[in-house]
Amino acid sequence: MFRFCVDIFIMKAKGLHIRISERRLNKIRMYAANKEKTITQIIEDYIDRLPTTEIDNFSTTPLLK
Repeated sequence: MFRFCVDIFIMKAKGLHIRISERRLNKIRMYAANKEKTITQIIEDYIDRLPTTEIDNFSTTPLLK
């Protein structure tokens, strides 16, 4: 008999509201439709490509929790 242990991580989704031109909105809508993805998936893919930066102890940038 096999026993499987699975860790489940539940991510709490947050909202993001941005103001962009109608031209840019239409551009991302067309791009998402072409790729058969949602706009959310397109934006998440681009965010995931950003380099991870470490904030040192002397930074003035606040840490978000």
